[in-house]
Amino acid sequence: MVSVVVPLFNEEDVLKAFQSRLTAVMEKLQHPWEVIYVNDGSKDRSLEILKELSNRESQVSIVDLSRNFGKEVALTAGLDHAKGDAVIVIDVDLQDPPEVIPDLIAGWYEGFDVVYAQRRKREGETKMKRLTAAVFYRVMQHIGGSVRLPPNTGDFRLMSRRSLDALLQMRERHRFMKGLFAWVGFPSKAVLYDRAPRAAGTTKWNYRRLWNLSIEGITSFTVIPLKIATYLGAAVAVFALIFAAHIVIKTLMFSNPVAGYASLMAVMLLLGGVQLLTLGIIGEYLGRVFNEAKGRPLYILQQYIPAAIHFKAPQGELNSVKVESTLSMESFSMITNGH
Repeated sequence: MVSVVVPLFNEEDVLKAFQSRLTAVMEKLQHPWEVIYVNDGSKDRSLEILKELSNRESQVSIVDLSRNFGKEVALTAGLDHAKGDAVIVIDVDLQDPPEVIPDLIAGWYEGFDVVYAQRRKREGETKMKRLTAAVFYRVMQHIGGSVRLPPNTGDFRLMSRRSLDALLQMRERHRFMKGLFAWVGFPSKAVLYDRAPRAAGTTKWNYRRLWNLSIEGITSFTVIPLKIATYLGAAVAVFALIFAAHIVIKTLMFSNPVAGYASLMAVMLLLGGVQLLTLGIIGEYLGRVFNEAKGRPLYILQQYIPAAIHFKAPQGELNSVKVESTLSMESFSMITNGH
């Protein structure tokens, strides 16, 4: 059984094209399969289109969230509902081509628990976006500690059931999935591919969201910023002592006819800036502790429409049933706590 998890937000323009290409690929693999679409609070016709696909195709499941929780949480919701022995994560915009999936499954057959798709080319992206992405991966390589993010690698990958079960044990609220994928470990393999331009619609990842995601990645897997704040404070303290000694010696030797307004303001602004920077870094980590302490669920389900369930009737006939359900609070609690 192979599960394909697809988080989406306002993707009405590309949904049908994606499903058509995915179906063409999966039907050639001779595997039972399902695709789990996670509707992350879309405001367009995405949910309506998903229900049309679900009614027409037995492999389609829908996880409909009550509002927009963000891609990282939506991806987690899809993984929570995946039943496959192998689970594939892919974006719906067709920048990650479904035609690469057979190569991912081939790596799984070779015994690898994680087979990630590594971008050889990044078509349809600006030079600035490629540059900032390269800088981010380089930074994470150096400050991530034991976590090593493969360069030019997104969420597009295959995970075995045991690696997925290990991943789902981690229920932190501030989620950086690329880092969590790497943190789990297990034997991994890269599959190179050329990333295509977006097939339709517009990207939801502006520079503000990408910046926030990079902050999530850094603060989730390293305390280096706190150490930098410590070293910066120590450096400023040493500089202040040297400067104070200079002023005392100068005053004793040459007196002090006129106080230096410019130097005084410079020192005050420098110290104030360092203090605010340090408080900001501490605040980032403290805010994450605060959110974890509240213990809220990662997401709220509005509805869950599973794929067609195949079972044998008493007469030996094969039947299929599609059920649209709303989870009970007990079941919801079990899912959100990783059971």
